[in-house]
Amino acid sequence: MPYYVDFKYILNESNAGKKAQNFLKSSLDKGIKDLKNVENKLQEEEKKIIQQKKILKPEEYKSKVDDLRSKVSNLQKKRNDLLQNISKKRAKAKNELLKNLNPIIEEYMKEKTIRMVIDKKSLLLADQNLDITKEILDRLNKKLKSINLE
Repeated sequence: MPYYVDFKYILNESNAGKKAQNFLKSSLDKGIKDLKNVENKLQEEEKKIIQQKKILKPEEYKSKVDDLRSKVSNLQKKRNDLLQNISKKRAKAKNELLKNLNPIIEEYMKEKTIRMVIDKKSLLLADQNLDITKEILDRLNKKLKSINLE
């Protein structure tokens, strides 16, 4: 008889998973805040350029506009880099958790002579007595305290 584990629950509720999520969230929040500050400065710069349009020579105005466009483009690149970096770290955390989880499940299967464990998301209906998520989560929490995402 197959038993099941709620992998999503383990990823979200394990001590290491929670720490990783908190780290990723604070990294994202800090990155977004920094980008917002740069964006606000660029908006101020844009207002100044618009106000100076009539007093600047056309080539000076064009130069300032081109410079501003370059800064905006750079900001967009930084935003994309931030999101990509967070996404990579999230994938790394998930892989690290799963890498530590598999031996725990295998050991549990040997101890309890279980022949099959499946992910809860693949189930339509199952008896609650077949859910081994809690036992696996407890063992993972003892083995893996945190994940290094620096």
